[in-house]
Amino acid sequence: MSGASTPAIALLIGHKVGHRVHSYDHDPRSESFGTEAADALSVRLGVVPDQILKTLVIKCADNSLAVAVLPVTTTLSPKKAASALGTRKISMADRLEAERTTGYVLGGISPLGQKRSLATVVDESALQWDRVLCSGGRRGLEIELDPRDLVRLARAVTAPVATR
Repeated sequence: MSGASTPAIALLIGHKVGHRVHSYDHDPRSESFGTEAADALSVRLGVVPDQILKTLVIKCADNSLAVAVLPVTTTLSPKKAASALGTRKISMADRLEAERTTGYVLGGISPLGQKRSLATVVDESALQWDRVLCSGGRRGLEIELDPRDLVRLARAVTAPVATR
């Protein structure tokens, strides 16, 4: 894949951040986009599913939106995420609101290159890897990059927000 085909990829290119773009055939019947990405890419790329991250758009107590990025093999701890983001509580954002705010469709929401910059928390486990994969901004498109670059470009905080 060449060029900046999504805002996330354009951001990486604009900041001259080393990355690789990977695609896979997205099944429109898939109900778990993260599991689909892990199944499609982990063996092919020689990564463990914990290196593949999902992006969740969440609503904070003040009705603002934020983003949580965590391994596809885990679930979000609402209490830990709220604490990391400095809010009392969180809930999952409405699909349409998440899509409208980020500029991406559900299942293809990237933590990078969003239409509106949102407060972001990345699970600290991502930092144990030399490379992670996150959505490239489209279903079936993943970006491989250094997790420290992900944190820096997303202007994220890191915290233990994932649970098994």
